[in-house]
Amino acid sequence: METKNIMIVGVGGQGTLLTSRILGGIMRAGGYEVKLSEVHGMAQRGGSVVTFVRYGDKVREPIVEEGQADVLIAFEKLEALRYAHFLKKDGVMIVNDERIDPMPVVMGAAEYPQNILEDLKKRCRLISIDAMSEAKKLGNPKVFNVIVLGVAAKHMDFSREEWQKVIENTVKPQFVEINKKAFDVGYAS
Repeated sequence: METKNIMIVGVGGQGTLLTSRILGGIMRAGGYEVKLSEVHGMAQRGGSVVTFVRYGDKVREPIVEEGQADVLIAFEKLEALRYAHFLKKDGVMIVNDERIDPMPVVMGAAEYPQNILEDLKKRCRLISIDAMSEAKKLGNPKVFNVIVLGVAAKHMDFSREEWQKVIENTVKPQFVEINKKAFDVGYAS
C-alpha cells in the first residue's frame, strides 16, 4: 500500500494529540508502519496545533507536504482555511463548524474571515459538522474531537469495531464509554 497522509489541525486544548494517538493506534492495529509528527505553535495559549499521521507499508518521513494530505481533519474553521493547501485535489476535509477567535482578532488587530465553509466547499470536498453541539448533547463538550474523528473514519479502511477497540486501548478508562459514544455520533452522521 502506498503511503496515506492525514493531517489534524486545531488550536491548543482541542484534542489534536489524542486524536493522533487514536489514528496511530488504528493504523498500527491494521499492520501498517506509522509515523506521527506534531507541530505546536503557542498551543498553551490557544495557538495552532498541527499533527501529521502517515501510514502505509513503508513510511520514510513523518511530515506531510503541501498538496499531499488524503484527509484533513480540522477542529476549527479558520484552521481549516489556514491549512487547506495541504489537501490533495481528490482529498477530503472534515471540519468542525466552530469559531475560536485567534489573539489578533481578540485584540482587534484583525478580523475573523467570513464564509469560510462556503469558500472551502468551492475548493475541495468538504464535510462539516457542529461537533461541539453534538458533544454537549452527550454531556461532555470535550469529546467533540472524537465526534469529528468518527466522521473522518468513514473515509478510511477500518471497521467501526476496530476503531472502538483502539479507543478502548487509547483513552483513559474512565472516559472510554463517552468517547465510544462520541465516535458513534460522528460515524453515524
